[in-house]
Amino acid sequence: MMKAINVFGLAAAALFTIAPAALVAQNGSDQQVQSEVQHSLDGKRFAGVQVQVQNGAVTLNGQVPTLADKLDAEKKARKTHHVANVNDNLTVASGENVSDAELQQKLAKKLIYDRVGYGTTPFNALTLEIHNGVATLGGTVVEPADKDSAISLIKNTPGIQGLVDKVQVAPPSPMDDRIRMAEFRAVYGAPQLNRYAMDPAKPIRIAVNNGHVVLEGVVDSKADKDIAGIRANGVPGVFSVQNDLAVAGQNER
Repeated sequence: MMKAINVFGLAAAALFTIAPAALVAQNGSDQQVQSEVQHSLDGKRFAGVQVQVQNGAVTLNGQVPTLADKLDAEKKARKTHHVANVNDNLTVASGENVSDAELQQKLAKKLIYDRVGYGTTPFNALTLEIHNGVATLGGTVVEPADKDSAISLIKNTPGIQGLVDKVQVAPPSPMDDRIRMAEFRAVYGAPQLNRYAMDPAKPIRIAVNNGHVVLEGVVDSKADKDIAGIRANGVPGVFSVQNDLAVAGQNER
């Protein structure tokens, strides 16, 4: 009697036999993947990047000039065909041993003048802290473009090793838009305060979120701070005003 043949077993064995070859044909060889990743990273800013590939997993080693370059290298590698995953071991050049304090001062100035002329500068209140080269960006902005621009500035600054994004974009609100304009006219319309509108480096920031107002920035005197608070509280429809203005030369607000 002819012995029964396990057709399923044969099919499974055949599949097991051809699977590795088929997988290579489908996913491409590691050498091919490495070549494609290296080609995608062609350029001066990626000159210090080394690419290794094993079983479709890409490992990036070496050094790049900025945090933006590090993130861009990983993004390009992930977008390459047949890449299973990416291990990003790239480091960011520390520059000329720039201290956290120097980075803070440099970036704070850039952020102050960022997007001047777009109409949102007086209403964006950003905070910045830098520790061991890692920047933590917080606060509130009006438009997503304001947040994207600030983050781009930080990522492209030499010496920045990492970024923690805590920035909130205020939700769209016609009521808040009305309050912003009313607060701007009230605060900057005061004769004692209109000089702060002349220089973006010395603005009174007016952050508005769901009818709640926060005043940020640095003013020259306690009198200016008090006047700004009084004027801000006088705007109709405002639920609350938090006066966080600092006085130049004083540690306390």
